[in-house]
Amino acid sequence: MSQEPTHGPGTTRKLAARRRREIVAVLLFGGGPIFESSIPLSVFGIDRQDAGVPRYRLLVCAGEEGPLRTTGGLELTAPYGLEALSRAGTIVVPAWRSITQPPPSAALDALRRAHEEGARIIGLCTGAFVLAAAGLLDGRPATTHWMYAPTLAKRYPAVHVDPRELFVDDGDILTSAGTAAGIDLCLHVVRTDHGAEAAGALARRLVVPPRRGNGGQERYLDRSLPEEIGTDPLAEVVAWALEHLHEQFDVETLAARAYMSRRTFDRRFRSLTGSAPLQWLITQRVLQAQRLLETSDYSVDEVAGRCGFRSPVALRGHFRRQLGASPAAYRAAYRARTGGGRPDGGGAAEERAAEGRGDHAVADGHGGSGVGHAVRGERGERRGERNERGDHGERHGERSDRSLRSETGKPDSDTYSPRLPSQRSRTPGRAP
Repeated sequence: MSQEPTHGPGTTRKLAARRRREIVAVLLFGGGPIFESSIPLSVFGIDRQDAGVPRYRLLVCAGEEGPLRTTGGLELTAPYGLEALSRAGTIVVPAWRSITQPPPSAALDALRRAHEEGARIIGLCTGAFVLAAAGLLDGRPATTHWMYAPTLAKRYPAVHVDPRELFVDDGDILTSAGTAAGIDLCLHVVRTDHGAEAAGALARRLVVPPRRGNGGQERYLDRSLPEEIGTDPLAEVVAWALEHLHEQFDVETLAARAYMSRRTFDRRFRSLTGSAPLQWLITQRVLQAQRLLETSDYSVDEVAGRCGFRSPVALRGHFRRQLGASPAAYRAAYRARTGGGRPDGGGAAEERAAEGRGDHAVADGHGGSGVGHAVRGERGERRGERNERGDHGERHGERSDRSLRSETGKPDSDTYSPRLPSQRSRTPGRAP
């Protein structure tokens, strides 16, 4: 499933006559990282018509005066200035030098004017901060690098920040997660403009997959929180939660430790992290399980207990939704990739006993009766998930989180994939 654009007060505007859809302007600033800056230049600025990729016309524009210093002290000189943005049908802001500094007002005015004239505006990684400063993300879903998402949510509360997405397509405003996710979004733009065949041909030239699989940014998330929380009264509560993930506790427990009502705690936590506390807590437990699966020989049952899940079924359900695989399949793939594994081979036997042979049949690529086991296993997991909706004693908490959605506008879904403008539903699903 995917998501239809949510456009705030207006709808997608007709492109002004002076703008051309095939013209892509890349807006560069001093201090921006060279990798992110180079992504749209490579995707939209190189003629690959011989490979079946339609050609764009690229305009590289300086967002401020003077040579633009980038990674390693390199200096760039853009051939165009802000005035060239008036000709572009698409404008890409690949990065911004500092999430604590305001972008130049002249650049923000140019972006607002371009959007009013129907241009498609794209922010890669920290480029989302420039779009937010211009007011273009107000009332819209957006993403950025997971490390900066809490800061974006706190600084611009009108933006519906989702740190789990690789990219978000909201029609005429698009944003991506960090670094390599910019490639994903640019390929998506080519796919939208010229079809899957053209995007596939470009992906082959770039030696990248045309579409990345499920999981979004979730598999890359760190346990860290924004620096601002270090001086906040909630910092002690958050630190306690991270140190006690092996225990079964719920958000009510955290609210009590903060001497707040559950409702007040939810609001305060969201304002600091951009995430609902229940969503954050489950994510931390899954991340802890991920580390134990990578670094220990504990069975899945043992991992579930050491991460505070009430049962292995609860772990499997949350783990599959966040990382796109069962715990056993994830461990098998990780060990195959890294050459790890137990010398006595006992780990595989324990996993089969705990989860059934089906997951391993899928993970190992074997067919036969294993497929039936996998299907039955997934059905069992789904039934178990329904029974475990109250994991951590959170039935009341989930209702509370849902009731707060109308007040904060931030969705609490725990499925992860790029959001695309093809369905009206606001329930994000998995990427095809």
